[in-house]
Amino acid sequence: MGLFEGLEGFKLTFGKLFDERVTGDYKGGRFDDEKRDKPMRMHGRHVLNRYEDGMEKCIGCELCAGVCPANCIYVRGADNPIDDPVSPGERYGFVYEINYLRCIHCDLCVEACPTQAITETKMFEFSFTNRQDAIYTKDELVVGDDGQPQHLPWEDWRPGEDEHTSAWMRATSPSGAAEYVGKVAWSGELGYGIRAPEAGQTSDLADTDDDAASPHQDGDAEIAAAADAAGGHH
Repeated sequence: MGLFEGLEGFKLTFGKLFDERVTGDYKGGRFDDEKRDKPMRMHGRHVLNRYEDGMEKCIGCELCAGVCPANCIYVRGADNPIDDPVSPGERYGFVYEINYLRCIHCDLCVEACPTQAITETKMFEFSFTNRQDAIYTKDELVVGDDGQPQHLPWEDWRPGEDEHTSAWMRATSPSGAAEYVGKVAWSGELGYGIRAPEAGQTSDLADTDDDAASPHQDGDAEIAAAADAAGGHH
């Protein structure tokens, strides 16, 4: 192809340089550092939760690793020390790793966990300078003594992204049965206690504004009963 043929091919491209710009503002009127609000059930970075007394919820059963379609979770359980147990029961998660170069945030690990040990935050903006940082270990995943996820240097946390780590789990009724909607079926979390069920899953619950914190009629009694059950998990 000669020089003139090449220039002829770029004639249309060069002509568009002087046309009126029609591209919109992708920020949607937001400031440079302002982020769009994230959905309550968003799948973000994982955390390993603890009971209200500080004991870890993970029992090292490896169900999360078995169900993971991306094979990004590695778990090894160990027997609990008799004099200083880490979690209720006989075993605990001795090794827990998630490779975020593979993770697709499908949330199947959260669905599979029998103790609500692993849940997801709303934080998804994190980048790594090396492959090793992308493999999160148990020390990085377990929540702190205040129940809050650890904030690592390469993570961009925004206010509220660490407050609803179990929203997806609390919005799911067993086998989709409507009679379980609004029922407390999970244990308490360190720093938060027993979280209220998600409101608005059925029309009658959505219209009950006064019961937004606990949308079932017998909420106080059920939460108290669930608290008693959670307190006896040892």
